[in-house]
Amino acid sequence: MRRSLPLGLLLLTACHSSIKLPETIPVPPDLPAAISPAIAPPTGDTPATAEGEAGRGALISADWPLGPRVRPVAGEHAMVVTSHPLASEVGVDVLRRGGNAVDAAVAVAFALAVVHPVAGNIGGGGFMLIRTRDGTVHALDFREAAPAGAARNMYVDSAGKVLESSLTGHLSVGVPGSVAGMYEAHRRLGRLPWRELLAPALRLAREGHVLDGARSRQIGREVERLGRFPASRAQFLVDGAAPAPGTVLVQPDLARTLELVADSGPAVFYQGGIAELIVQEMSQGGGLITRQDLARYRAKWRDPIEIFYRGYTIYTMPPPSGGGVTLAEILNVMEGYRPLPPFGSAQLMHLQTEALRRAYADRNAFLGDPDFVSMPVGRLLAKWYAATLRAGIDPHHATPTVPVGGTRSEGPETTHFSIVDPDGNAISCTTTLNNDFGSAVTVTGGGFLLNDEMDDFTAAPGRPNLFGLVQGEANAIAPGKRMLSAMTPSIVLDTAGRLSLVLGSPGGSRITTAVYQVLSDMIDQGMPLASAVAAPRLHHQASPDMLYLESDGFVRASIDSLEAMGHKISFWNYKTEVNAIARAAGGWVGVADPRRGGGAAGY
Repeated sequence: MRRSLPLGLLLLTACHSSIKLPETIPVPPDLPAAISPAIAPPTGDTPATAEGEAGRGALISADWPLGPRVRPVAGEHAMVVTSHPLASEVGVDVLRRGGNAVDAAVAVAFALAVVHPVAGNIGGGGFMLIRTRDGTVHALDFREAAPAGAARNMYVDSAGKVLESSLTGHLSVGVPGSVAGMYEAHRRLGRLPWRELLAPALRLAREGHVLDGARSRQIGREVERLGRFPASRAQFLVDGAAPAPGTVLVQPDLARTLELVADSGPAVFYQGGIAELIVQEMSQGGGLITRQDLARYRAKWRDPIEIFYRGYTIYTMPPPSGGGVTLAEILNVMEGYRPLPPFGSAQLMHLQTEALRRAYADRNAFLGDPDFVSMPVGRLLAKWYAATLRAGIDPHHATPTVPVGGTRSEGPETTHFSIVDPDGNAISCTTTLNNDFGSAVTVTGGGFLLNDEMDDFTAAPGRPNLFGLVQGEANAIAPGKRMLSAMTPSIVLDTAGRLSLVLGSPGGSRITTAVYQVLSDMIDQGMPLASAVAAPRLHHQASPDMLYLESDGFVRASIDSLEAMGHKISFWNYKTEVNAIARAAGGWVGVADPRRGGGAAGY
């Protein structure tokens, strides 16, 4: 880095002189922000070329490989985008047969449990955002919950160190919510018979499906963890190794579980035969979940968060998802800068980093389960509060953050799917196991993986969780409490109030920043959806004080300038996967993020 420093200093000097910084527009307390003229979202279903492909004057490294890999899919009537092409086809088939978006979501969620075991789940939980054709928005919380036997310091040793038992094995498991959540969404808003919606997943589990390269590699990365548990070893490994691409993966135990759920709904999972299998698994491995924990679990309807940004309306999840509040803070801070500098420029990346830093500091300090803690959500969502945060941003220098904690290894853990049906109903849904393959524990006789979501709590003050987040007392472990999440399923309306964009992402703490960047790339930079999804991403989460950049994405001059401003930079490979749908001239365009093995399907 020493050799590049003079160039960085030269560029920094330019920032002070010839390069005009965006205007900062203060927002007075208790008054709505002034809205600048909206930038119409792109309506084409293929990326533009040259400058238009990446936005106005965008700076992207010539070595960036994802642009040519992105494959937008057009559909006149409906669109489904998920983390696996087979699951997307399942969803489209349901829509073709007269099902609505909720029906398709149920079918997709259970199909992902079969074909995308790294994160697709019935042993985990998540959040679903639903906008019906009449404009009503519903937010469904089926996040996992701590068992009644959970304790504040259950993962801390005598030296204050966080134990591995929060990540792998039976003790890391929270009470699953996915089956309850899917059934509740269907009960309230579904159309087709429940059993019919589980039939595709049941068939895929019973007859098998061809394992692709992406899923084979995912299993390969977790061979050691999966191999610790007999049922996981039997289900996912062949002679102690990952099955090769092209292997037909048959899952008979999972098929039996799906058949029981298809016949009996959530009752069998939370009070019947499957509940007994879970309790037996917990007893054998030292886990905490009891029959009473399972019987008490309920999915919860909550009021969605509504964000206004440059004339657009964005709906997203409230706590115990931290993603919505964090997204609102980022957007509110950035709304005060106009026009924004070009994509990939040091000026834009600096402002974004400082907005992310402040939003994540608030997330980590204040947010938790609203049924357990009081949070200043109104203040955190306010435009006037964003103006106070913006006022503390130095346009030329990074804000130092007191170093705390550290980092721990992490995986994708989550899966997201977006759906728009022929009637204009839309769903953005994110489900999770937390780590890759969750706890790595497969329920013996049940064939499904259990989550390790207990690590998302604040296990120890000043200590990072799986994703390096150092969180506050509001997210401390308590019996029955739901752990804070970064999941950010979102639905966007354009300046005319029409459904414009449905999106979300896996990626742990990086979820919210990925969603923000795709939104901003489209609204602020004028990118079509395909280019916005394929564009390189950055991430900052307050602690550790590190700006993470996707490798080979940004130009060297911008990186040098950021370092000269005082930003500590680290490079990483792909950590997020934005699966999104946007309105197009002829209907809808769907984009599965080229970073992973997802797929879009429409008609």
